Amino acid sequence: MDRYPPIAEHGLIGDLQSAALVTSRGVVDWFAAPRFDSPSIFAALLDHDRGGYFRVGTDDPQATCKQLYYPDTALLVTRFMSPDGVGEVIDWMPPITRRTATDRHTLARTVRTVRGTVRFSLECRPRFDYGRATHELDLRPGAAVFRAPGVTAYLQSTVPLERDGNDLRGTFTLHVGEAAAVVLTVCDADGEAPPPPTEDGITQQLWDAADFWQKWVRGSHYRGRWRDMVNRSAITLKLLTYAPTGAPVAAATMGLPEQIGGERNWDYRYTWVRDGSLSVRSLLDLGFVEEATAFTHWLGDRLRESAGKDGEPLQIMYRVNGEPLLGEEILGHLEGYRGSAPVRLGNAAADQLQLDIYGEALYALSEGREVAMQTGYRGWKELSRTLDWLADSWDRPDEGVWETRGGRQDFTYSRVMCWAAFDRGLRLASDFRRPADTDRWTKARDAILEQVMERGWSESSQAYVQHYGGDDVLDASLLLMPRVGFVAPRDPSWLSTLDAMDRTLVSDSLVYRYDPAASPDGLRGSEGTFSLCTFLYVDALARAGRLRPARYTFEKMHTYANHVGLFAEEVGPSGEQLGNFPQAFTHLSLISAACTLDEALDRQRG
Repeated sequence: MDRYPPIAEHGLIGDLQSAALVTSRGVVDWFAAPRFDSPSIFAALLDHDRGGYFRVGTDDPQATCKQLYYPDTALLVTRFMSPDGVGEVIDWMPPITRRTATDRHTLARTVRTVRGTVRFSLECRPRFDYGRATHELDLRPGAAVFRAPGVTAYLQSTVPLERDGNDLRGTFTLHVGEAAAVVLTVCDADGEAPPPPTEDGITQQLWDAADFWQKWVRGSHYRGRWRDMVNRSAITLKLLTYAPTGAPVAAATMGLPEQIGGERNWDYRYTWVRDGSLSVRSLLDLGFVEEATAFTHWLGDRLRESAGKDGEPLQIMYRVNGEPLLGEEILGHLEGYRGSAPVRLGNAAADQLQLDIYGEALYALSEGREVAMQTGYRGWKELSRTLDWLADSWDRPDEGVWETRGGRQDFTYSRVMCWAAFDRGLRLASDFRRPADTDRWTKARDAILEQVMERGWSESSQAYVQHYGGDDVLDASLLLMPRVGFVAPRDPSWLSTLDAMDRTLVSDSLVYRYDPAASPDGLRGSEGTFSLCTFLYVDALARAGRLRPARYTFEKMHTYANHVGLFAEEVGPSGEQLGNFPQAFTHLSLISAACTLDEALDRQRG
């Protein structure tokens, strides 16, 4: 067993409330429940010795492995091919379709041999609460019970299990046509044991899960190019969304490094207002109005909770159930992925001031008429109150979209998105005939535009720059300027900015966020290219009419996806995926880029 397989050597499974990662050799090395942001049960991805894992596979050294998704589903197939036979493990979690949170979550592993004979081995070594809690094991015929403070895990199996200390192991041989099932059910401390699994029952649940996902994907309106990649990204966004509230997490994991051995290791299992708002646009592009609307209701609840309180109307991030995220701690007992410490739990950036989030929220609402209509009068009053606050607050330095920890700046992107907030607010007030202080909003919108044109433009660089006074610092977040309508996509100043970005931020079609040497962010080390930014670059190129480089960049980016079509946050110097995995922001930007580029190519052909 590889102590730390590459980040890209994983597939994602989930039940719409929690998620797990499975390596291409059949090891569950990350699983947190009952929610994405709950303490881990398996976390060998962050510490092989202390984190815990759940392996089902073959020990045959001659076996090769292949992993794939059953088409248009979240059912993950890991296939083991050896001289003696071919076996496979299908990993999946039954989707929890009801809108209520539950403490009971099931990870099912169906094992079978499709050719010849295969000898499988099993290890289940949970380490509860990020490896901080001890557990007891009660082994029974066909089942085992792991008990830790506040949580119980039932492992039920149709193959023999044996004790290995307080863990489990087993070996079994399956001949062609034979199958087995291993089912892990996690619940609270008082949860009852589930009924024993049967072959017919597990098979029916598996096909029910497949039907759920394929039916959901059929709801997509997208009929353009690269449909497989778009569908996989849509499924990934759905898997990363907490169904009871409609809030997406930024990624399924915590602590995966942006640089091996570096300190840029964050906890991404929370809901960023920015990411969630932009996901609304991507979901609407595909026709998933229900999912888009669910997030706007979640966002409206956050605004209502802030009514009458001092300070900013919104935090930049929350827990998936809407609770504020407080503080950040170091899990010093974990060595980190390949020694990349510290491993952080929570996220201190929650207390940062990032003014751009108001623009993304209003942008999402205004782009989808169905969503905007459902905000209602009460929702409009909250939005109106927020824009009134922003009219007094937009002209302040903040930490910016990238959550730098090197001090506040007058970030150009933050100003652009404040402009977008007022511009979309005015549009909504007009379209829906809502009461608003439109004179005040108009003055703020126009003042921001004039300020950005005067102070956000660099004559020496002939480009819009990261922050005021930063003549040589470019920033890929500004690739959204034409998308929100701040600048025309073929305006000479924008084309000049694209050229400047191509010279300084683009490396063989991959795009950096910014140059850390020119823009210190308060952290040691370096980082790779940002996959989100590469897809934003594709979108901007397509809007500018540069379709050949746009298509080349987009299709080349596909080659950096992992074997099942998933992307982490970054691409490292040697082409490896880095950062938390999979990242929702990357997949939503892939969808947006695909829609923009596909439409542009159709117009060109027509």
